Amino acid sequence: MPLETTSLALLADAVARLGEGFTHLPPFEPEVPGASRMAEVLAGVADRLQDNFPYFHPLYAGQMLKPPHPVARAAYALATWINPNNHALDGGRASSAMEKEAVAQLAELFGWSDHLGHLTGGGTMANLEALWVAGKLAPGRTVLASAQSHYTHQRISGVLGLPFEKVRSDMLGRMDIPALEARLAQGGVGTVVATLGTTGLGAVDPLPRILDLRAEYGFRLHIDAAYGGYFCLARNMSSDARAAFDRISEADSLVIDPHKHGLQPYGCGCVLFRDPSVGRLYKHDSPYTYFSSRDLHLGEISLECSRPGAAAVALWATQQLLPLVPGGEFARGLEASREAALGLAAWLNSDPRFVVPVQPELDIVVWAPRAPTASTASAISQQIFDAAASRNLHLALVQLPVGMYAAALPDLEADSPALLSLRSVLMKPEHLSWLHALQTTLSDACSSPSGHTPARG
Repeated sequence: MPLETTSLALLADAVARLGEGFTHLPPFEPEVPGASRMAEVLAGVADRLQDNFPYFHPLYAGQMLKPPHPVARAAYALATWINPNNHALDGGRASSAMEKEAVAQLAELFGWSDHLGHLTGGGTMANLEALWVAGKLAPGRTVLASAQSHYTHQRISGVLGLPFEKVRSDMLGRMDIPALEARLAQGGVGTVVATLGTTGLGAVDPLPRILDLRAEYGFRLHIDAAYGGYFCLARNMSSDARAAFDRISEADSLVIDPHKHGLQPYGCGCVLFRDPSVGRLYKHDSPYTYFSSRDLHLGEISLECSRPGAAAVALWATQQLLPLVPGGEFARGLEASREAALGLAAWLNSDPRFVVPVQPELDIVVWAPRAPTASTASAISQQIFDAAASRNLHLALVQLPVGMYAAALPDLEADSPALLSLRSVLMKPEHLSWLHALQTTLSDACSSPSGHTPARG
């Protein structure tokens, strides 16, 4: 069976242990509406869920999807027997305490012992809170992010009524520093968003140079590390990426998504602020939410109200099992993913049928078939994508500016502004041991259903 099931027995034992904590209550048999048809409905659910890509399998090397760790899955399910709400201590005493502990461990990962932060439904909400705080501190001033940054920054800025502008990216997919400096010199900028791990390329913006500009121009610096944040633990980073991660503690705020590399179920994001005093901006007075404790309620430092305590329980359990320390088992998993990406990129570079425009900085590899024109290369990329899927190898596609291929393909005819490229996210540690199988299947898929094979030279 391809699905992990060992944790099911452990979950049953944990549910029994949880129940022991409430034996002092009078006997109670909960009503379960529809109990007689539960098995039938669950069987139907299982059948419906088969209509999915095999995200859990190493042959899925497409989007940023990986299974949660079994302990996270089991702990999340265990918490649903209580179904705590981490908006207020009245709704989740234990899970709120676990959230504070787990978030503090994430803050320590980035060098912050004194911080303010909490979990969110995902990176979008976490980034919204960070930009909401930035807008409160610099109302009406422009937010800047790179052209390769996540599209939600522009959308979020619109929701918040903040001006937003994109700064062009360089040929490596990173924020172009001369372009950033030129825009800063014009004035009116309140916040710069640096991305440490873009979702398209896995590019890491040159944080040290951005920090130099902050010293000169005085903007607020927010780091979107939703995808790449955990790689600060990896010891096999490039020198440029390492230099960026080593200075992440100097940001004003940052975002990381435990539901990506943190092995958590969706949705679990986290927003962190270096200065805890920004909590004053969240202040509100609810006439009914708080009554049983004078301690800090997470709802007092969050824009979201009801939030699943189960997400905090799952994250806490995972970090207990796999501490966030360099050289630990968790960190070695990240290093394996990066090694797999470097291995795939090296193989692609050695094959005359392909071109890799940007070497991977994290665990994302982007490449394209060699062809005389951008439109032809795009068409072949689509053929390879379809042919690989028919062989159970699932990749992804990304549109890249054709200029990003200028150095690697100087003779390429740019008959379209973008080139449809192939993309793999090798975020499962197992991808390293499956690298040969991925390469073999991909090579086989290069003969498209129409029989066309990309040129070898």
